[in-house]
Amino acid sequence: MEEKVTELLQKALEENPSLFLISLTVTNQNQITVVIDGDKGVSVEDCMTISRAIEHNLDREEEDFSLEVLSAGVSEPLSSIRQYKKNVGRDLKVRTSEENIEATLADANEETITLKWKVREPKPVGKGKHTVHKEAVIEYKDIVEAKVMIKFN
Repeated sequence: MEEKVTELLQKALEENPSLFLISLTVTNQNQITVVIDGDKGVSVEDCMTISRAIEHNLDREEEDFSLEVLSAGVSEPLSSIRQYKKNVGRDLKVRTSEENIEATLADANEETITLKWKVREPKPVGKGKHTVHKEAVIEYKDIVEAKVMIKFN
């Protein structure tokens, strides 16, 4: 069952190139869960398109199944390079084994992300504080978790 679903899913994603797979789960009871994301977000229609591409090519008479197609939630951690690239310019909360950083995702390539942020620090000479621009380049392998920070104005 999983091989057939994977094949149908790959074909559906090829026909919808702005969408990409985050995860596919098929349980022993044939409960199929597909989580997708998209370069421009995911609409209900996108989920329906992927669902139909799978469901209409499986035979319930042959083997019963349940199918759920979901979009990656905003509260879910980023899990693919493509998700990082899609979120350039947004604020992220990134946790590495050494530190937690809340910053703007300035760049994402195949190996690293670049974060930029400002902090107020004491002046090296004299009294008072000044604004310092900081930047960090972090390899994907060093990221424990990264989430998009949702802001309500």
